[in-house]
Amino acid sequence: MTTLLEGTLKRQLSIGGRTYILAVSPEGLKLTLKGRRKGLELQWDALVSGDAALAIALNASLGSFAAGASAQRQPSQPAMRPKGKSSPATPEVRRRISEARRAGTKHKANRR
Repeated sequence: MTTLLEGTLKRQLSIGGRTYILAVSPEGLKLTLKGRRKGLELQWDALVSGDAALAIALNASLGSFAAGASAQRQPSQPAMRPKGKSSPATPEVRRRISEARRAGTKHKANRR
């Protein structure tokens, strides 16, 4: 006896060293990169009908994963620092500041 699919089942799988999430729902399948929202979607009725256009669209959308993978590997622009206090430059300075805070004294790098 089989169980009726009423909710969404999510499973994690690794393909080519990358982690994906497969969601199986009553509407269809959705395959996304882990941590992302957009991915490949396939409706059950389109799968059952066997449309040739579906195979073409599926192959084209698989190319979007490959394009997304190359874009993800490229170095991104450095993040802008928030306005306000700037963080100390080196771990040594951070360590000295945290020691001064614990001791209750002020460190020269900690003053404004």
